[in-house]
Amino acid sequence: MKQIKKLSDSTHYSAVDLGNLSELMDYSLIHPVNKQKIEGKVFLKDATKSTGSEISFNSLPAQTELPYFHIHNKNEETYIILKGFGSFQVDDDCFDIKEGSVVRVAPQGKRGLCNASADTMIYVVVQSKENSLEEYTTGDGQRLPVEPKWR
Repeated sequence: MKQIKKLSDSTHYSAVDLGNLSELMDYSLIHPVNKQKIEGKVFLKDATKSTGSEISFNSLPAQTELPYFHIHNKNEETYIILKGFGSFQVDDDCFDIKEGSVVRVAPQGKRGLCNASADTMIYVVVQSKENSLEEYTTGDGQRLPVEPKWR
């Protein structure tokens, strides 16, 4: 099983490297509920010491589907398709997805997806508490006079 590589870490940040996306299938974990081994999935909350979201990189082999539909109690999920194409279903609605598709699902939305492509589908899921975002983008930012060290 491949391990997440720590790049750098300090009081205000954590940086990690997963490697090339083509190596995502080298990651595996044991599902905390059904105790089954899941390959091609890696969670980042603990590795990055995140306190406001869970991010996972996921892969789905060619011509397969997630083995179950699911909901969440408090967290919405945003799915970002990086590679592949297929279908996504929320409740009774089913629609096509492809590289570049982004789908946000409320906690109680029954969700599932399938990969109809001949290659492994790669996607990112961002999970965060519904209605918790109070400030964002420029409303939550402040420019500072810092000289970049890469120059």
